[in-house]
Amino acid sequence: MPSKEFWAGIGSVLAFILALFSMALNHENITLWMNKVKAFLSPYIQITIPEYGAEHLERSDFFVAIEAYLSLYCAADVRKLKAELGSHRKIPLFYVDDGQQIIDTFGGGGRGGRGRTATVWWHAYKETPKGSVSVVCQPGEEERRFYRVSFHRRFRKTVLDEYLPHVIERGRDVIAKNRQRRLFTNNPNNGWSHVAFQHPATFDTLAMDPTLKRAILEDLDAFRKRKEYYARVGKPWKRGYLLFGPPGTGKSTMISAMANYMDYDVYDLELTAVKSNNDLRRLFTKTAGKSIIVIEDIDCSVDLTGKRRGKKQQQARSSDGAEPELSPTMEEAAGAAESADGSQQLTLSGVLNFIDGLWSACGGERIIVFTTNHKDKLDPALIRRGRMDMHIEMSYCTYEAFKVLANNYLEIDDHQLFERFGKVQQLLEVTKMSPADVAEHLMRTPDDASACLEGLMLALKEKADAANR
Repeated sequence: MPSKEFWAGIGSVLAFILALFSMALNHENITLWMNKVKAFLSPYIQITIPEYGAEHLERSDFFVAIEAYLSLYCAADVRKLKAELGSHRKIPLFYVDDGQQIIDTFGGGGRGGRGRTATVWWHAYKETPKGSVSVVCQPGEEERRFYRVSFHRRFRKTVLDEYLPHVIERGRDVIAKNRQRRLFTNNPNNGWSHVAFQHPATFDTLAMDPTLKRAILEDLDAFRKRKEYYARVGKPWKRGYLLFGPPGTGKSTMISAMANYMDYDVYDLELTAVKSNNDLRRLFTKTAGKSIIVIEDIDCSVDLTGKRRGKKQQQARSSDGAEPELSPTMEEAAGAAESADGSQQLTLSGVLNFIDGLWSACGGERIIVFTTNHKDKLDPALIRRGRMDMHIEMSYCTYEAFKVLANNYLEIDDHQLFERFGKVQQLLEVTKMSPADVAEHLMRTPDDASACLEGLMLALKEKADAANR
């Protein structure tokens, strides 16, 4: 008769067989165990870099840097490439196509180091998730692209500590070299769409007072160089400019000149398309550094001109009708009154937080520009010093501005047509005409400077006569 030990052994064998049978029915477990065995036996390490992060909001900086690095340094040995031609380029840019393998070396006789040479294998992959649908709500949902780098485990420290930082640095250099500045605008889905930014305006062609122009340039230069200074004093690295003045005085042209001078992207934020403070915050977090965030005609965008004025504030107006400055306590109280429904709608409190609240410290090297035709209509809290650091008045055309326009459009100066310039100067001193209107008269017959100036003087005289009636 079999002993108890025999039956116990049979039971153990049967349990093991049943466990194996159960695992055979579970394909995922088999794959998991096979991968574990493969990882144990293989001397190679793999790192996967996806195109989008977990939230699928924007492309990974790491992925973009790798893409740029491989396109320049490793694309010569690849048979399949992708080509793109920017609107400002004559030569297309080439990128490694999906499904390709790239071999790179680092250290020793290869790039960037000494000692033993580490060989790494890059693979470019693209996967379409099973059961995916054609409707895409966020970037990266329809297909997933990623890079996978493989290397021998004895080079683990070299690759992690030296090679990958080397790839990031070189990739960012390539991105900066091939960078095309962009003009962004927000869309109803709380995202940004962009086109190439190609506005030709510069400070040299900007028609305005030379002293004010020089002050703006000095302020921009100081801002660009003061990253450490802003960190030392505990302020976010940003600057605010308020451009105000009548229509046609060059506010939008000023923004373009600033973007060209600083080599920044431009985000044109349309507040009427923003439904709530949360949407505004989400848009702001998607902006990049080295950018100008613009809200044009902010007095017309949404009702931000008087939401914080209570009865006591209305009664506190001075005798000449000027609005009093809101104290920090008054601002906090007004902000608390808005907090009940602030997340469901766009409020002045939300815009103020966007300018200099906690969320304004996300990222750095940003310039925020407001434009308005009516500065007096804006809530004082919106444009106080510290939020809008520099208030720039874009005035009617002065004689100094006219000389810039005459040189831009007719390539003449006051030495060539001194008498006519003198008459224009006299008329501009007593007449309000915007630089845009002056430029329109100078464009009519660009081949005949005298005729253009005669037409301008006639228009100025008519405007002066109408004002005196």
